[in-house]
Amino acid sequence: MLYLKEANTQDVEKEYLFVTNTPKDENGFTNAYFGCTREEFENTVLPEYINCSKGINLKAGHVPQTTFFLWDGDTIVGMFRLRHCLNENLAKGAGHIGYGIGKEFRGRGYANEGLRLTLEKAREIIKEDEIYMSVDKDNAPSLKAQLKNGAYIHHEDEEGLYTRIKK
Repeated sequence: MLYLKEANTQDVEKEYLFVTNTPKDENGFTNAYFGCTREEFENTVLPEYINCSKGINLKAGHVPQTTFFLWDGDTIVGMFRLRHCLNENLAKGAGHIGYGIGKEFRGRGYANEGLRLTLEKAREIIKEDEIYMSVDKDNAPSLKAQLKNGAYIHHEDEEGLYTRIKK
């Protein structure tokens, strides 16, 4: 059974393993915490995830963002970030939702289903009329998941495609 669960202290060990095994930048999904120590994750990263979802101690230029983990039973298979609103940079770039699926779990429909679940939450949270996303041009599976969930390509540049989904 697939479900989303917000970053939390009860699942710290599995969250830590997923985050620290996710590359720094892969297919446009960035992870500033690749390779951090267990102590750093528990004392700094996880509290940052939780506070950010509440709009507490946001870094300059950042917006509230909820980090969800996609679970298949008792295994984390993906990570989804839902930004509650857009600033100028997000509107032109990453958008409301960013996600990554663990390498060993790709090609099984997890991105499609995780995105569907995240979109349900996005429709409750975001104020904009459309949900903004982006995808690297060479990441066809991610684009396919977005299109399958109702996205259309709004515009593109040299590196990426910028999609929108009507709320």
